[in-house]
This record gives sequence, C-alpha cells and structure tokens, in this order.
Amino acid sequence: MKTKIPANVIWLGFVSLFNDIASEMIYPIVPIFLTSVLGAPMAVIGLIEGVAESTASLLKVFSGWFSDLIGQRKPLTVFGYSFSTISKLFLALAYAWPMVLLARFIDRFGKGIRVSARDALIADSTEPGSRGAVFGFHRTMDTLGAVGGPLLAIGLMAIFHDRFRLIFVISFIPALIGVLILQFFVKEVRKPVQPKERINVSWRNFGAKYNWFLLISLIFSLGNSSDVFLILRSKDLGLSTILVVLAYVIYNITYAALSYPAGLMADKIGYRKVLFAGFFIFALVYAGFALTNSAVSVWVLFAVYGFYIAFTEGVSKAYIADLAPKDQVGTAIGLYYTITGVAVLFASLVAGWLWGAYGAAGPFYYGSAMALIACALFLVSSPILKRS
Repeated sequence: MKTKIPANVIWLGFVSLFNDIASEMIYPIVPIFLTSVLGAPMAVIGLIEGVAESTASLLKVFSGWFSDLIGQRKPLTVFGYSFSTISKLFLALAYAWPMVLLARFIDRFGKGIRVSARDALIADSTEPGSRGAVFGFHRTMDTLGAVGGPLLAIGLMAIFHDRFRLIFVISFIPALIGVLILQFFVKEVRKPVQPKERINVSWRNFGAKYNWFLLISLIFSLGNSSDVFLILRSKDLGLSTILVVLAYVIYNITYAALSYPAGLMADKIGYRKVLFAGFFIFALVYAGFALTNSAVSVWVLFAVYGFYIAFTEGVSKAYIADLAPKDQVGTAIGLYYTITGVAVLFASLVAGWLWGAYGAAGPFYYGSAMALIACALFLVSSPILKRS
C-alpha cells in the first residue's frame, strides 16, 4: 500500500530534517558537556531536562488551541522554530549549568509554540485514512536529521578536539536553513476561524477513546524520563563519548527506517495495536538497561529502542487526529503533549533522584514498571472502548 505524500508535508519534512540535524548534533553531547566540563551533578541534569521538556509541553496546548482559534498554523510554527534556532547560540555562552538551563528553556519554549501547530498543519494537509503513513513519513525525515546530526558532531569533535562550544555555534546554521525553508516553501491551509473566547478543554469534548488514551499515555510518561539518562547509562557502562554518540545514531537509524512502515501498519491494523507494541518494547529496553553490565549490549538496546519510538511517536499523533473533532485537532494534540510532558518532568526528576540514591539501574527499573502498567491498561481498556 502506497500513500501520496502532500507537498506541504514534504517541505515540513525538510524543515524537521535540518532542525533535527542542528538539535541532535548537540543533544547527545550536552549531558557530557554538563558533567565533564561544567561539573553538574546528576540531580541537576534531571532538573534541566525536566524543566525544559515540561516548558515545551505546557505551551503545546496553548499553541494547538490558538492555531484552532485563528485558523492558521504557519505563524506559530515559524515563531517556534526561530526561537529554537536562537537557543543554539546561548549554549555556546554557557560557563555554568544555569546558562544551559536557560538555553534548554529557550529551545523547548520554541518547541512548545511550534509542535502542535505544525502537527495540526500536517493533519490539515492530509486526507483521513492515510494519516498514519503521512505522520510516519514526517517522522522519518525528522529522524534522518537525528542520524546526520550526531554523525556530524562526531566529525566536528574529531576535528576540533571536543570544543563543545564551537559545535554549539555551528549547529545554528542548519537550524536557520530549516526556518528559511519553512518561511518560503510551506503554505498555510486555511481553516475557518472558530468563535471561541477562551480555552475549552473539557474532557467530554474529545470522547472516551481519547480520554482513555490520554490516561494510558500519562501513566507511561510518568516513567519515561529524558533520553539523556540512556546516554549517561551508556557512558557509565564504559563507552567513550564518540561510541555513546554512535550508539545513539544506531537508535535513530532504526527509528528513521521504521517510522513510515509503522505508520502504514497502523493505518492497516489499527493504531492501538501498534502503540501497545511500542510501549511493550520500551518496557523491555528499559529492563535491559537496568540489568546489563555489558557495554556491548548497549548497541542492541539502542537499536531496539528505535522500534519503540517508531511505533509510538507519529502513530500517537495520527491516532489523536482521527479521534478529535475536526475543529479541535490542534487543541487535542496540544493537550496530549501537555499532560504527557508534565509527567516527563516528574519522570526526569525521579530518575535523577533514583540514580543518586539507588544506583544507575534504578531509573530503568522504574521506567520499565510504568510502561508495563500502561500496557496492562491498554488491554483492560479494549472492551470498554469497543462499547464507547
């Protein structure tokens, strides 16, 4: 089964490609920069990542609602990507961890403004029945940048001898290219302006299926801490900085290769089955990171981790776009991001505390347990949703 990808989605794919080259060439080295250069403790890293991600998530519901309200997605998308681009320069100025916190806050502020509006624009540009494949294509383009970014970082570290701040400055260039593509090639899909004067996020607006999925996603996200803990766990197991980044690249290669097929599969067999599989894979991978004492196993675990994200990232948004009322798709996506993002703040803070109190395996046992609870809720909710 083939799906025609709309031109708008192709251009948005290139925007995400360049933005992710910029973001991912610095993401796996920021925690190493924090610990080895700035001397930040593990609890501070959990705080930085938790605050950054929750900032993004709290803004996503506003972004989605406001794009529904004004009937336009592109202005918020451009504004958000521009903010994230500027944040790269702030990282280069960091000589203490609070400056990294500020840079991550600016970056995630931009993400919070853009993501719900961008995803709603993808949904607006796509015919129902093909959204799984289209969102999967977009995630593939995004993740190709996540493959190229770390590889570029490895080359730059070899050339410039781990001069982290110079790499942060260079990351500004592909981010700027993405903003320019967005501004000049992506077209607005005009929507009727909604006569709303305030945010309306009553649970009854979205239906039982959406609310159950939101509850399951909340439970799962309470254990889904920042990926920086996977990176630091890999370092803890004995991998060098370059090998940690390469292992992270393996994860992104798997993610990129599987996102589009996962979307096609979700369109064919149903979103819930694919999402359940993704959550269960996450539980297995986190259990693996908790139990392993071998650096070699990190490569396998990161590769399998790519299955989890490919089965959940694009598919969850396609599922929500199908569940939500047509005039509230942006709001529904934003609410999902906000609820799960606040949970990720909690998860990251808990992960930092567990690591310090009980050792490196603690956060991963906890994350695996929460994912298994979410899987159980998927199974329990199936007969309920069939009657709704």
